[in-house]
Amino acid sequence: MSRLPAISKARKVAFDLLMAVQRGQSHSDDLLRTKAVNALSAPDRNLATALVLGVLRWQIQLDHQLQVLLKRPNAKLDPEVLIALRLGAFQLLHLDRIPARAAIDESVELAKQAGHKFASGMVNAVLRKLGSSSFNFSEESAAELAMAQAHPAWMVERWAGFYGLETARALCRHGQTQPALTVRLGTPAVEAELMAAGIHMEPGELLTAARTVVSGDITASPAFIEGRVRLQDEGSQLVAEVAAGAIDSNQNVKKILDCCAAPGGKTLILAERNPQARILACESSPRRLEQLSKRLAAHAEKVECRLADATTLAEDQVFDLALADVPCSGTGTLGRNPEIRHRLHAEDFARQAERQRALLHAALCAVRPGGRVVYSTCSLEPEENEQVVAAVLAEFPSARRLPLGPSIEALLSQSILTPSGAERLHGCLTPEGALRLLPGAFHTDGFFIAMMEKR
Repeated sequence: MSRLPAISKARKVAFDLLMAVQRGQSHSDDLLRTKAVNALSAPDRNLATALVLGVLRWQIQLDHQLQVLLKRPNAKLDPEVLIALRLGAFQLLHLDRIPARAAIDESVELAKQAGHKFASGMVNAVLRKLGSSSFNFSEESAAELAMAQAHPAWMVERWAGFYGLETARALCRHGQTQPALTVRLGTPAVEAELMAAGIHMEPGELLTAARTVVSGDITASPAFIEGRVRLQDEGSQLVAEVAAGAIDSNQNVKKILDCCAAPGGKTLILAERNPQARILACESSPRRLEQLSKRLAAHAEKVECRLADATTLAEDQVFDLALADVPCSGTGTLGRNPEIRHRLHAEDFARQAERQRALLHAALCAVRPGGRVVYSTCSLEPEENEQVVAAVLAEFPSARRLPLGPSIEALLSQSILTPSGAERLHGCLTPEGALRLLPGAFHTDGFFIAMMEKR
């Protein structure tokens, strides 16, 4: 039996992961943490990650560039052939250090070994033509910007309508870049330990406990393995800090509800900032609950991880504070989760909003009079943000909206926010007093944060 020509481990893993995303099996962020990826050497792991995220980020434009070179431009290609073409095209057009021959030959071999021997000649011919072709993209209109930055046209047109074309351009460009690797320090002493281990970091833009990793493998450090430093987007940390400080410090916070707790980073901040409180961390997915429970095991005495839909909590549960960090479209995280743009449709927002309204309503029901609820998403869409808050407040007369300007000042006075971060956050307040962090304004994903009080 003849031996199959070798394909590099990084490209084979990238091909398999892109096929899994194509089938809708999982998000790229989850797949890039699997055993197959972890088994790779560090250089191969870096290449596989770059290939998967790069193809997903540029897929819309890559498909356009490939389509015009096909003999039958409207031909429907088998998924395996299409992904082999995308992998080759991305390397040829976006990775200067990859030899063209390696990109083309291994893409041809991927198609062959996936059972498409007769299509391999087409893959070879199209990629060779692509290597000698040139494409020019304008960004003068929303539709042109969408193709130039490989985003769905309907999405960019929405953003241009809501925020203006210049902001839409910044959102798209942020979606095409690798997000900053941000960590939260358990204690200030950890920073010196990490620096001594050759891990270089810069101070966070917003939070004094946040750092942006510039170089070094922090995930291999004892501090990370032992949980004394953890990966968490600075915007995500800010959501939890706003929630943790929502009740005045002179009031005794005894019970906190985290409605949608997984993966648990925000729950940990709630626990750290309110050490006297009992926390109920709800999660409706058994798989995510298992991960949550493991992550919060060290806090089991004061944090209960419960398999529960927060909308079905018993009415006798009375909390001082609730965080409703609800499931959403995730359009604020396209740099981190680029596949979202390929599976999301405009009509999905109404479906998401129905669930979000139910969770926010349940959170307001769960807190005592005088208790507070912080509502947050990682969405840029008004249907999931302002409109959800307005709809729930309209049907909940005993609740009122609280502006977040005072919360910013309180976090600054406690040295939780940096002075420059506090000043810039005031510029992110909406007319209603909520916070909107747009990707690109800071080195963060996009977030929306609003606070309400039950009267």
